[in-house]
Amino acid sequence: MYGPRFQNNPAQVYRDMRREHGPVAPVLLEGGVPAWCVLDYREVHHVTNHPELFGRDSRRWNSWHEVSHDWSLRPYVEYQPAFVFTEGEEHRKRGGAISDALADVDEFELRAQVEKICDDLIDGFAGRGEADLIAEYTHQIPLLALAKIYGLPDDEAPTLARDVALSGEESEEAVRAHERTVARMLQLSREKRENPGRDVPSFLLALPLGLTDEQIAADLFITLGAGYLTTSDWMGNTIRLMLTDERFAITLAGGRRSVGQALNEVLWEDTPTQNFVGRWATQDTQLGGKRIRKGDLLVLGLAAANTDPQVRPDTYAGSAGNQAHMSFSHGEHGCPFPAQEIARVITTTGIEVLLDRLPDVELAVATEALVWRPSVWMRGLAALPVTFTWY
Repeated sequence: MYGPRFQNNPAQVYRDMRREHGPVAPVLLEGGVPAWCVLDYREVHHVTNHPELFGRDSRRWNSWHEVSHDWSLRPYVEYQPAFVFTEGEEHRKRGGAISDALADVDEFELRAQVEKICDDLIDGFAGRGEADLIAEYTHQIPLLALAKIYGLPDDEAPTLARDVALSGEESEEAVRAHERTVARMLQLSREKRENPGRDVPSFLLALPLGLTDEQIAADLFITLGAGYLTTSDWMGNTIRLMLTDERFAITLAGGRRSVGQALNEVLWEDTPTQNFVGRWATQDTQLGGKRIRKGDLLVLGLAAANTDPQVRPDTYAGSAGNQAHMSFSHGEHGCPFPAQEIARVITTTGIEVLLDRLPDVELAVATEALVWRPSVWMRGLAALPVTFTWY
């Protein structure tokens, strides 16, 4: 699951793994750390639907002794006082709090804010007649929008974007970037405790749950990390699809009708979150014909599940209007619905504003020249160079 072959064609790697190992495959993560990758739709559904068998508390992991201090996945695997690592009634309370805080975001106001962000970004490169839509557009919009939802100053967004992106990479800097981001979230919680506003941290602080600043900081980091690159890559992957697939190119010049269809197809075919760490077995059990030991780590193969031939024997078949994909995971630990809606508002608005402002935008390189970022976890382009006419 590492190297150019996986980077360029992960779907083929998943097919090969499924053919050799069945619905659950033994894998080695970075540093030779063992895990199980759950590949098939039904098995992913089973794992996510049974938290009593496959929990989220990583402290039960039986391979911690094999993990180095600077392991790049540590920020997302090591137990934190965040809602995603809670279970049972505590998770229902903490997860419900995050969901309610995000549901409190005014989607009409958010759309207006995102439109302004997009216009400002386009103004910055429109006069050149060319741009890299990843670095100059899709990677900027979600963080600037989330900064507003969090009540953060706009001028902090670039530094925050860099650290959040680094924390999700497979590098030694990931741990340090995670520490810097959590420290800023801790400071933000303390600031909002003194001067609350209409934002997510202030909403959480006002709840009668008695959450500590450390708990809120952890929740804010996880929500930020989960929302930033996934939303950015969802937007970038969709723009790529619309620029390279004739089914969408026909209606590109003002093709608002096709944006929603393209967004949904990307969730099936090139979902931003390919694999997710993870679940830990609460007891010895069986899954997909494999013996899973208590404490084993399971990686959710969300992209593999979406292309499971038992569920979708034909490529693209059934994607139009079908939202039964696993791209947001599933079950009580899946992505909260209000978070999904916020991501959809940001991505839809970003694409629509781009098409309205630059109706003749086209790819500046051959489709096969586009490069995917090397990552086991995320699926997104390293760059998306385009040209256009500026009137």
